[in-house]
Amino acid sequence: MIKQKLRDRIHEIIFEADTPAGKLFDVVLLVLIILSVLTVMLESSEDWSAQYGRVFFLLEWAFTFLFTLEYLLRLYTTRKPLSYALSFYGIIDLLAILPSFLSFFFAGTQYFVVVRVIRLLRVFRIFKLGIYLSEGDQLRKAIIASRNKITVFLFTVALLVIIIGSIMYLVEGGQNDGFSSIPRAVYWAIVTLTTVGYGDITPQSDLGQFLSAMVMILGYAIIAVPTGIVTSEMVKDGRKKEVSTQVCRFCAREGHDKDARYCKYCGSLLNAENPPIA
Repeated sequence: MIKQKLRDRIHEIIFEADTPAGKLFDVVLLVLIILSVLTVMLESSEDWSAQYGRVFFLLEWAFTFLFTLEYLLRLYTTRKPLSYALSFYGIIDLLAILPSFLSFFFAGTQYFVVVRVIRLLRVFRIFKLGIYLSEGDQLRKAIIASRNKITVFLFTVALLVIIIGSIMYLVEGGQNDGFSSIPRAVYWAIVTLTTVGYGDITPQSDLGQFLSAMVMILGYAIIAVPTGIVTSEMVKDGRKKEVSTQVCRFCAREGHDKDARYCKYCGSLLNAENPPIA
């Protein structure tokens, strides 16, 4: 019983930011993440590495040890460790420590620890920026709801650039080395339609330049389509809910309502210290 209470207490500290101890833990964690990323960035400089290489090495392994300990504690305090390990933050936390260990076998992989910067997303939970959590969840749902429309849109664009590229190949292919093949012409069509305009391939004939101008104008209209699709889905689900920082001890999911007592994903009691109302 004592062991379980200790386990729940550790879970509350490292997963949630509603208590002073939990907020302090997460703030310290964010500071360590920032210092770790800065260490890797400075180590990539030859001058800094030559002068402070030993210091950087010791700091990096100190950070790796602390993050590894934190990751193991997260696995230990979660009733279903696999649920946390396969969650978004679980995967990011694992990727944050793997590069250092892989550097024993593959040189240079230690620089991939900059992925730790993604862990700074936890700042939204720490300072109770619930509005950003709900907005992020709303955007995620809108993108998922729009996936079929966006898929059709991308397929249409793919067909369009193939047609435009083929026409441009017929117009410019015989007199312009840049349009030496249809794939090269399709590449030009993609660059032009997206309004990137590298300028490495340009049409020379009057007809080719006219077609190029039409594709540029078309590009502005096409860019607005996916934005409109996602926006329409966001309007449908525009309700805002205040969320808490509580993380379920069983399924490691978060994003619960402020007054929630049970996990909305698996139905487990969220706070072990608050028994269910009879």
